[in-house]
Amino acid sequence: VQLQASGGGLVQPGGSLGLSCTASTTSGTLFDVNRMGWYRQAPGKQRELVATITGGEYITYGDSVKGRFTVSGNVDKNTVSLQMNSLIVEDTAVYYCNFVVSLVEFWGKGTQVTVSS
Repeated sequence: VQLQASGGGLVQPGGSLGLSCTASTTSGTLFDVNRMGWYRQAPGKQRELVATITGGEYITYGDSVKGRFTVSGNVDKNTVSLQMNSLIVEDTAVYYCNFVVSLVEFWGKGTQVTVSS
C-alpha cells in the first residue's frame, strides 16, 4: 500500500489549510480498510493523533484540534482529507497520513505544515 499526500505549506495564524491523502496498491484495489486518518509530529515531540476514521464512520479527534479541524474520508476512493481552520503556531508539525488495512499499519512520508506570521 502506498500513501500519497498533498497540501500543507505555510500559513499565518488564524488561517486555513487542507491536506489530502490517497492510498493505492499495485493491483488497484484496496480492501478491508480498518482505519484512515492523520497524525502529526512537532520538533522535539512525540507523534500524536490528529484525527482518524474507524470502520468508515467512527471519528476521533485529538484534544488539541477539536472544533478546529475536520476529517473526512471516502472508502470507495481510498482517500482521507483534513480541513484545518483557525490554525495556531502550535499546529506547526509534519503531518502523516495513516491507513490501517487488514490490521496492518501504513504511513505516508509526511507533509510540513508551518503556522507563522
